[in-house]
Amino acid sequence: MHCVLTCWNGALATTKSPTTSPTTLKKTDFNNIESKFSLRTLDEPDDDTCYLVPGQELTIDQCHFNHTSKTFVVIHGWTVTGMYESWVPKLVDALYKREPDSNVVVVDWLTRAQQHYPISAAYTQMVGQDVASFIDWIEEKFNYPVDKIHILGYSLGAHAAGVAGSLTNNKVNRITGLDPAGPSFEYAENSIILSPDDAEFVDVLHTYTRGTPDRSIGIQKPVGHVDIYPNGGSFQPGCNIREAIRLIAEKGLGDVDQLVKCSHERSIHLFIDSLLYDEKPSVAYRCNSKEAFEKGLCLSCRKNRCNTLGYKVNKIRGKRSSRMYLKTRAQMPFKVFHYQMKVHFFSKKNLTVTNQPFLISLYGTIGESENMAVTLPEISTNKTYSYLINTELDVGELLMLKIQWEKDSIFSWSDWFTTYSFDIQKIRVKSGELQKKLILCAKEGNYDTIKRGNGPIVFVKCNEHSRKNQGW
Repeated sequence: MHCVLTCWNGALATTKSPTTSPTTLKKTDFNNIESKFSLRTLDEPDDDTCYLVPGQELTIDQCHFNHTSKTFVVIHGWTVTGMYESWVPKLVDALYKREPDSNVVVVDWLTRAQQHYPISAAYTQMVGQDVASFIDWIEEKFNYPVDKIHILGYSLGAHAAGVAGSLTNNKVNRITGLDPAGPSFEYAENSIILSPDDAEFVDVLHTYTRGTPDRSIGIQKPVGHVDIYPNGGSFQPGCNIREAIRLIAEKGLGDVDQLVKCSHERSIHLFIDSLLYDEKPSVAYRCNSKEAFEKGLCLSCRKNRCNTLGYKVNKIRGKRSSRMYLKTRAQMPFKVFHYQMKVHFFSKKNLTVTNQPFLISLYGTIGESENMAVTLPEISTNKTYSYLINTELDVGELLMLKIQWEKDSIFSWSDWFTTYSFDIQKIRVKSGELQKKLILCAKEGNYDTIKRGNGPIVFVKCNEHSRKNQGW
């Protein structure tokens, strides 16, 4: 682990933005192309058994290139080992399972990708030139339509994809940036980074944007038509130190490099998830900030305010990049269901508490999700608050909600001298996935009292009489 971390940290400490544009607009001499183009197969997704060689037309037939189907071009990122990472065959396999007749081409630039990070970062321009020449070749020689080409680039590979898209004779249909690299690119000009101009549609997943912009492993700024920031984009569930220790205990040190890059690589697995779990698409919501999203204020789908993450994204091209957010689970399938919970707290005395632990249970027409641990950032007398909660289970249309205020420690002195309680009349809930609003009333009486350390209080769908004049 020390080696991998040292390599990352050393790279971050010494990077400077390569601000020069690609020096060669196009490579017409195919002999100068160093990148290799392996047409992988469903039977052997982890082996380079056949190469498409620009300028050698026979290789198209020898590798059984399908002229009438889609082509996915996969571009890997920086590598410490000089070998393909374990995600490559997983992505190839998932693409073929979703599109069995397609062509999945893996771009091999491993020799350039295993250099010291700043050197590999500069090589993305040459790799992009190679890929552009390859695409122009199959378009010109075989009349292959570029509107069937979808480039997927991870980390440094995302910027190589951007350079390729900017240089092709005609724009490719789509580029997907999988957590594009941050160091060397956060402040670079558009000609050498992924940008919306590089394809007819550019969608981007940002999964590891932690730290200051110049030291963030993943690029922080939006660089596509649609930029999605799962879990805020800075860190992904299941990628903490405790999880790392557990995985090392179970699998040994062989996967240590994967642990270090867990959040960075989550972008790929989220995309794979969208290929394999078509019936469970994850929905992202447009929001001005992750702070507003965390309050549940952005769960609207009106006027293209929500979108599907991954393969079946709705190709919306706005004047500005659309920043979108969602929550996910720690494992596949990653989909969760989002709810806004809006509550007004009453009390006879002024009281404000922060970072309080609650258990929330949802009961619906399909199922129930019980005792979800939620920390409410603030509760104050005679104020209305909005919170985002999410559940891994689909409960259907909501019928009942239970909420319990836990003690913030096993033994709290403050509870001896102060009674911590609030009255709640109703709870307004909005479902992001169902796009439905609901008002829940206290099950008994006009209101119920929630006390810290006591049992749960129950809210049910209001009847018609109690719903009057209780709009959002």
